[in-house]
Parts: sequence; C-alpha cells; structure tokens
Amino acid sequence: MSSFQEKIQALCERVERNNTWRQKESFNLIPSESTPSLLVKMGEISDPAGRYAEHRAMKGEEVYFYQGIDFIRDVEIEAQRELAKYFDCTDVELRPVSGQMANEVVFKGMVKFLNRGKAEGQPSRRMKLVMNNDLTKGGHLSSQPMGALFNFVEEDPATGKENVVHLPLLKDNPYKPDVAALPDLLDRHKPELIIFGKSMVIYQEPVKPVADIVRTWNRRPVLMYDMAHVLGLYGAFQPALQEGADIVTGSTHKTYFGTQRGVIAGRFPKESQLRNLWLDIRARAFPGSTSNHHLGTLLGLLMAAYEMNEFKAEYQAQVRANAKAFARALKGKGVPVEGDEKDGFTETHQVLIRVKAFGSGMAIARRLEENNIVVNYQALPDDETFLESSGIRMGVQEMTRFGMKEKHFDELAGYLADVVIRNKKVKDAVKKYRQNFLEMGYCLPAKDAIPLAARIISTVFPYPDFAARFAENLEKLM
Repeated sequence: MSSFQEKIQALCERVERNNTWRQKESFNLIPSESTPSLLVKMGEISDPAGRYAEHRAMKGEEVYFYQGIDFIRDVEIEAQRELAKYFDCTDVELRPVSGQMANEVVFKGMVKFLNRGKAEGQPSRRMKLVMNNDLTKGGHLSSQPMGALFNFVEEDPATGKENVVHLPLLKDNPYKPDVAALPDLLDRHKPELIIFGKSMVIYQEPVKPVADIVRTWNRRPVLMYDMAHVLGLYGAFQPALQEGADIVTGSTHKTYFGTQRGVIAGRFPKESQLRNLWLDIRARAFPGSTSNHHLGTLLGLLMAAYEMNEFKAEYQAQVRANAKAFARALKGKGVPVEGDEKDGFTETHQVLIRVKAFGSGMAIARRLEENNIVVNYQALPDDETFLESSGIRMGVQEMTRFGMKEKHFDELAGYLADVVIRNKKVKDAVKKYRQNFLEMGYCLPAKDAIPLAARIISTVFPYPDFAARFAENLEKLM
C-alpha cells in the first residue's frame, strides 16, 4: 500500500470513528448544533455542490451569469417561498452562507441605505449608534464591534470606542430584559439600529415593547433580531416579525433543520418606507458579500424547509417541553440551574447550569465529554472572562429529533449529575442509553428515505451497483 493510500485509509478510519461516537454513542447537547436528516445530507453532496449560480437584479430583471443553472435557480426560489411561509413574511434572502455573514450583509445594507441621497462628493457615514445585547451577558459575537459590526458604526471621539449601547437587563435575573428601563434609554441614545438576539437565550427579547415605543418617532430605528439559536422555534417561542421587527437573521442549522447557511427574512412590501433598505441588503448579499453561495447546502436547505414546515408545531412543542423537563430534573438532582424556576427555567431549547462549586466550566465540560455527554462551557453574566466560565450551556434540540421525551431527559439528568457533582464514570452506561435514540424523527421515515437516498447517490457517484450496495449497507446501519 502506498503512502497516499495509507493516509487515505487512516483518515477514513478516523472519520468513521468520529461519526460513530457522535451519532451512536454520545448525547449531543451543544445548543448551536444539529444533525441534518439523511435526505438533507443527500442534497448537500449532490451535483450543485460544485457549481455556481451568481445572480443579481439589473433593470428590473434577475440576471444569472452562468449556464446550466435552471434547476438550482428554481430551488432557490422555492426555498425562499418555503421560508417566507415559515416566517409569514414578504422577503427572504438566502445567499449568505452563515448567520454571521447574514448579519454583516444587513450592516452593509444599513450603511448603504443611510447614505442614499447624500450629496455628490460628500463622504459616506457609518451608523451613528447601535443598540445590542452585551456580549458578556449572552449577546451574539456577530452583533458586536469585534464581530460582524466592525467598521459599520461610528466611534466616540472622546473614548475611541464604537457607539454601541446595550439593551437593559433585570438586576435580579440578568437573562431577562428590563422593559421598564427601555423608554428612557431609547430616548437618550436614539439608535439607528437595534439588534435583538443572544447566543445564551432562555427568554424572549423585548421586540414588541421597543416597537411600540419607537413607532411614533419621526425617524425610528430599524429593528433586527438575530434569531440564530431559536430560528427553529420561530413562532412558538417568539414571532419576531409579527411583533414589530423589520428583519430576522440567523443560521439555519441550530434549532432549524437545515444545512450550515444563513438567512435574512423581512417584511418589506413595495409601499414600505424601508423597501430601499431591502434592495440594499440584496445588493450587499451579491455582489457585496458572496460569489458562489454553496449550492449543495442550498439544495439541502430546501429539503429541510419541507421538513420544518411539515413538523414545526409538533417539534417546537416537544423541544420546549424537553428543555423545561431537563432543567427541572437537573435542579431536582442537585445541579444549580440558571433562570427563574417560576418560568420553568427556560422558554427555549437551552438549559444553563452553574458548575463553579464543582470545578471550572471548561473542566466540567471536558469531564462530561469524556463520559459521552457533549456540552459547551459558558461564561455566565457575573463571570469576568469566558476563560473563567462558571457555567455550562446545553440544548435539547438535536436529541429531541432522535426521539427523546421528557422522561428520557430526566434519566439523562441523572447521568449528568453523577459526572458534575460526584465525578462518577458513566461513559459505558451513557453509551448504552444512547442506543435507544438512533432514529431521527420529524422527517421522512427511514424506510421511505433510504430508497430515495440510494437513487440520488447513484447519480452522484455513478459506479456500477453503487446504489444497491449503498442501500444495503445503510439499511444494516439503520
């Protein structure tokens, strides 16, 4: 065997081992991840994965710059329709390839929009002031000056820092917004853009209260909600656009069933005063930020949108019920849980625990991983730095799709408590328990999906008898 073949074989063995561990032996509780269904994955590896389909509006017509794109053009249009149905909105932009890129596209569009009508020769300006959630209180990194907001907001000459102020939080519950403090704060700062949304999110954002306050302003701010973590819970958790948000952004692979992409959704009918903002956002998507926008993942996203629109209500209800049950079970087994117990600790897929009494968040997360429970350490609002995290952040969305209900999370909480509190070795028991949750739900059943997957993959890899061999092996694995 040549050195080349040895390297290929060794890597394939490592891939196989990692797949087995993540898909069959461990409980994946990271709240920003999920496993796509079999048919979504088939879309990802299909022929469009190697193609281009650049397009933009020119003189009122959508112009494509490549040939052979009729299929993927129709896929993009259909995916826009499915997501518009999901959000109950008028406009969807799907070309950003991540949630962070979606945010950056909006920020670029905002700057372009604010400079419309400026006199010739006059320099362009940035946004004067932005309001967002504090990074140290769970705010999205991509909504910060150190993230995607970089270079899009003006600086304060006195401090040299960007003009960013934070949405207020309750002192006795720093995970929940302080609605009473909003009117004065908004009136004092007059932001041009307000960015709702967090990566550590267990409560609703104050979209409707803010929308009600600014509605009568002569020049009201644009309201944007980065729903990356709760995109798959849209509506049941919070219908942001219906509450007054102008724009929703997010990544499509956390609680949503999709591939790793980004989305921008909005309500911008032709008579809207912000219609030009939407046109500027689309122009910043292409050619402003993307060229090839990963067409294989776009095809997979359409399949995921079919799944989400079919199973939305059932899935969302079970995710939220599982999160509350998991939080209650952990509390009952002696693990300190963040949030208000009167609210069931959480309104989303996330459960936050404080582990400082048992070790650092980083150390506890590693200990859990060694016992086949995959989480991520998290800085809580009173932590000084992320490297001194005293919390663990978990999400129930992926394991909910693999069939777990409230009673199952109660049992999992026992294993987690054994590891966190007693430093007990439960790796083998956890691996055995995971065998009960191997078939994905809220999608086409395996008996129907496997033959379709075999047909697709036989056209991706047209080797003799490939489809039959693939289907046979897949059935054994399932």
